[in-house]
Parts: sequence; structure tokens; C-alpha cells
Amino acid sequence: MTTAAIIVAAGRGTRAGGDLPKQWQSLGGRPVAAHAMACFAAHPAIAQLVLVLHPDDVETDHWPRAPQATIVTGGATRAASVQAGLKALDDTTTQVLIHDAARPLVTAQVIDRVLAALNNHQGAAPAVAVTDTLWRGGQGLVDAVQDRDGLYRAQTPQGFRLAPLLAAHAASTGQETDDVAVARAAGLDVAIVPGDEDNIKITTPADFARAAKLMRSEMDIRCGNGFDVHRFGPGDHVWLCGVQIPHTRSLQGHSDADVGMHAVTDAIYGALGKGDIGQHFPPSDPQWKGAASHIFLEHAVALAAADGFGISNVDCTMVCEHPKIGPHQDAMKAVMGAYMGLESDRISVKATTSEKLGFAGREEGIAALATVTLVKP
Repeated sequence: MTTAAIIVAAGRGTRAGGDLPKQWQSLGGRPVAAHAMACFAAHPAIAQLVLVLHPDDVETDHWPRAPQATIVTGGATRAASVQAGLKALDDTTTQVLIHDAARPLVTAQVIDRVLAALNNHQGAAPAVAVTDTLWRGGQGLVDAVQDRDGLYRAQTPQGFRLAPLLAAHAASTGQETDDVAVARAAGLDVAIVPGDEDNIKITTPADFARAAKLMRSEMDIRCGNGFDVHRFGPGDHVWLCGVQIPHTRSLQGHSDADVGMHAVTDAIYGALGKGDIGQHFPPSDPQWKGAASHIFLEHAVALAAADGFGISNVDCTMVCEHPKIGPHQDAMKAVMGAYMGLESDRISVKATTSEKLGFAGREEGIAALATVTLVKP
């Protein structure tokens, strides 16, 4: 079986408030949808990740560029958005998981249970049994007590064998509220597997606080440090944290010698326990001669996402007399944030001198130190 995951993120989510749709609002330092995306990207059974966006979001920087996903635009209804995602699946796909972007706390265990049930059923979905007493009411008064036997609160991901689901969507009205409803209307059997009380759907402003509290109780937090040095040589500019700065000399190195970006990249590798730039991009390999350092940074960010980690914050300090870093700080934060999928207020770029001492004080080169915090929900 080859499994793909579709993250449906084309809704507007107005009940959650805020200036952005709820799936793009910040939760634990990254967009709500990024948490779910990271979980599916890290799962060994998922061969393809598809992100369904609202047409208005495609050209924005709201949605996370990491982990890597196939991007498609959704339709006017949830069913239309899911159908757009289904059309983007690789030809080798035999089963698919469909997940709401507004459920950031999905776990690998829930995914495993859905996948296991697909071995014997055309569809499967997680749910939590209703345990509270249910009332029917009107005009603020209780009219009747509703029997709760056999009632469940539905969750996602909802999983299906691909061929019968495609046929079910082709025959659907397009007004179904979820894919289980589409499947059941077509007569498919859908197994119920145990859900997770923490697999909540962000709907109202209060849900953000609840999700943040749940995340803090189970977080895997890691810290990494990076250090890099490059000497000056002939040239008329330097690259620092992705920004080209005019200068009387250039930094020398096998790549573009962006000492700041190198330090941050090594800090990410360090937090993951996965070596340094030299191990992943050997200087002996000619293909990296003059390479732009964002290639290294994006690789480190992708490794973190594949392991289920998001970047919480970055602190980078450069040690140099010249050029002056202050005028370029905002641009550096913006560039670094774009490559890491991180809000600029979670990135610090600053500089200090060495009081004319050492190689930096003699203006022979620039050193950079960086600290990065990674968080896995």
C-alpha cells in the first residue's frame, strides 16, 4: 500500500477571530497547519503530502514552505477542496488520509490506528465516544434528554482506500460535511478507531489557549549551537544571513561564505544530533562551490520537519568590526524567516565587536554564533 496525506487548509475559519484564517494563525511559534503537516511528513508510511490552499492564500507567505508538500487550490466547499487534493495524488497512491489543517495535535498513534483499520475496511476514522449527558433544547430550556448510546465525536485523519473514495466523491452531492459522510452515502464501510481527546479542532479563540496548553505538556524541546568563521579576501560585498551587503572585501569560502547562515544551519543540525554542514555538504564536492547558503539552511529545516520538529526561535550573533549589521537587521530577519517558515519576531540577528582583539578585531574575518530551539509537539 502507498499512502498519501491531504491537509485541507482552504477554509476561512472566521469564528476563530484574528486577522488571518485560523490555520495560519500562530500556535507555539508556527502556523496551526504546520503542526499537522510536520506530523504527517514525519510518519514513515506517508509517501506524499498534499496541502490544499484557498486561492487567496497561494501568493502569500502565510502557509509553511516546510515540510515540502504538493500545493493545490481548493474549491467553494470542503468536498471540492478534497477533490482537488485527490487529483494531485501520485499515480502510485492506493490509500489516502484526509486531515483538517485546524487539528494541530494529531499524533502518529492515531495515524497508525487509521492505517491498521484500512487493512480490513474501505474506510476508517478516529472518534471519541460521547460520555456527557446530551439534551435537546429550545428557547433556553431543556426539552428532552438525548440517548448517547452509539454516539461519537468525529475526528481526522479520515482514511480510505483510494479507488472507492474517488468513486464516492464522483457520486456525491458536494454538500457533505466530511469524507465519512461522502463514503457512507456511497455505501462504503467505515471503521471507527479510537481517537484522542487532545486531537482538538481549532474553532474559537479559546481553542488556541487550550491547544497551547496541551502542547506544552508533551513537548520535546531541543537546543543546538552553531559557530562559524570565514576570513576576508578580495571582493566588493559580503553575504550575511542571506543579505548581500556592499563592503571593501568579501568573505572567502567554498560556498558563498555566509557565516551567519552557516552558524544557524549548524545549530539546527546540532539540535537534531545530525552533524554539521561539512557532513551533509562536503567542501571536497565541487557541486557546492559557490553555492548559496540558503540551500544548506533549507536542508536542515527539512530534516527538522521530517523528524517532527518546528523551529521555535533563532538567535544569531556576528562578531566583526565592519560591515555594520544594524542597518540590515530587519532584512536579515525577513530573509531567514522566509527560509525557515518562521515569524521574524522569533529571529534575533545582532552583532558585537571584539574590542579590536583577535582576528575579528584586526578585521581579518567574521565569526558568528547561533542558538536554535526546536520543538516537537
